[in-house]
Amino acid sequence: MLSMSNVSPSPGTPMAASPLTRACLEIDEYAAGLGWDRPARLFALVDTARLRRQEPRLAHQLGVDADDAGRMSLTPVEQDELPAGMPLDKFLGTIAWPDAVVGCALTVERLMLPPSAEAAVPQGLSDKQLAKWVAAHPERQEVRLTVAVLRDGSRESAVRLREKDSPTEVLTGASLVPGLAEALAATFS
Repeated sequence: MLSMSNVSPSPGTPMAASPLTRACLEIDEYAAGLGWDRPARLFALVDTARLRRQEPRLAHQLGVDADDAGRMSLTPVEQDELPAGMPLDKFLGTIAWPDAVVGCALTVERLMLPPSAEAAVPQGLSDKQLAKWVAAHPERQEVRLTVAVLRDGSRESAVRLREKDSPTEVLTGASLVPGLAEALAATFS
């Protein structure tokens, strides 16, 4: 497990209004620091003040100090690596979170096409064939998606294009990656 609380946002990182947006951007910045071409990463989101109060040793081990508890309300805690070769949707279907986890987040890299390319998608392709077709498309863009959800249904996403790899170029919004947000929310069912 790795706490993200000791990762300082780089200069130019936008200030976020909500704790969930801050946690999502913090995870995005952490993933950006690791570079591209990385496997998906899963994070538990815990209430920082509760963590400090109920698990002071763990909070100390994760680098959460009293200033962090007062300044932030969510602490991302990186989980073990996702199993290699297992489809993401199947893996997410196996997750059950303890009550202390108030939310979760996932960061994953994908290839995306602009909406204008949708009409050109060949019909009847398998998932593997579609992935190959997208990978060969001249308008494809590599993106890192970070999606965070809370038990109460709150959602946030951050999308970073590889070609505009800067903290000031990260797009955020609650409904940018609805399918992944739904899959993460289902881990609390």
